[in-house]
Formats: sequence, structure tokens, C-alpha cells
Amino acid sequence: MTLTMSSSPATPRLSGAVAVGLVSAGPLLWRVVERGRVIGHLQAVRTGEDLRYRARRYHAPSRAFRDLGEFWAADDAVDCVRFAR
Repeated sequence: MTLTMSSSPATPRLSGAVAVGLVSAGPLLWRVVERGRVIGHLQAVRTGEDLRYRARRYHAPSRAFRDLGEFWAADDAVDCVRFAR
């Protein structure tokens, strides 16, 4: 995956092995969509010159998003969203 370090990075390219899509939700935020259903968010986080990806998943009982972790690769963050319960 290749990203430029502009003010608003392009949508990360995910490996083709997973049937998940990303839909822009803001300058550094994407909805993670699986089979037409939003299952969480992927947020780009700048740490100095580097870019990390925060995995976030909606928690219905608390009516809030929970941060699941930060990852160097978008694929890893999306996998975290997919498999979190």
C-alpha cells in the first residue's frame, strides 16, 4: 500500500483478499463496509512524519465508538475491525 503525506491522504488500498470496502467519511476517516453494512471506521493518525491507522468499532450498548488499536498497515486495522466483537 502506498500513501502520500499530503494534508488528506487518498483512500488506502486494501489487499484484494478481503471483501471489505472503504467509504470516505471525512478527510482522514473511512467507513469500513462489509456486505453493504458499516462495521466500523478506519482513521488515519499522523505521528510525526509517519501515518498510522486507528481501528474503531461501534459498541451498541454504550452508543459510542471504541478504539481497538493503532496499526502501521491499513489491512491490519481493517482486520481488527472485522474480527472484533
